[in-house]
Amino acid sequence: MSTFIENQNWRYATKKFNSEKKVSETDLEILKDAIQLSSSSFGLQPYKVLIVENEEIRKQLQPASWGQSQIVDASHLLVFANITNIDADYINNYAENMATTRNIPLESVKGYADFMIGNITSLTPEQQNIWTAKQTYLALGNLLNAAAELKIDVTPMEGFVPDQYDEILGLKEKGLHATLVATVGYRHHEDDTQHYIKVRKPKSELFETI
Repeated sequence: MSTFIENQNWRYATKKFNSEKKVSETDLEILKDAIQLSSSSFGLQPYKVLIVENEEIRKQLQPASWGQSQIVDASHLLVFANITNIDADYINNYAENMATTRNIPLESVKGYADFMIGNITSLTPEQQNIWTAKQTYLALGNLLNAAAELKIDVTPMEGFVPDQYDEILGLKEKGLHATLVATVGYRHHEDDTQHYIKVRKPKSELFETI
């Protein structure tokens, strides 16, 4: 745990990436594992993560990201997109995956699947989108922690225009909506913010025991 806290003190939202330094395929797979293993409501993982490597597309996304340089300079650009319509078919597919993975009869999880269908499909489209969008932040947390362990920088970004991302990446046609962006790579030695002391609320203000 002492290493975990040390890594959390090391990490920060990188403002300037070293565009010449790339994350290895081995480390990228570890980051993907961390995202895949993230917790989510019901275990449904109601989102998709796009890894944008195409330089031309990233140049198109930069103006839709308030012109921020991290979009094009970071080693990798990850776009978290929530699924905009979780229907009975999606949940039944999840139930089938559960039965296959655990080598149990599908009938044994039918009640659970029906419970999820009843609760989730009864949500309004707006409620469902808020719920699925929140799930992407859980996945981001795992990405941040795993990257810090590997001494890889990640900058979570909400400073972008989601509708423009949807258009450029063709997300709407896939039933997806961009909710969160994360740039992944290595800090540039010229990024002065890496030397700033981390500012957080004191524990006495942040926590309250009831």
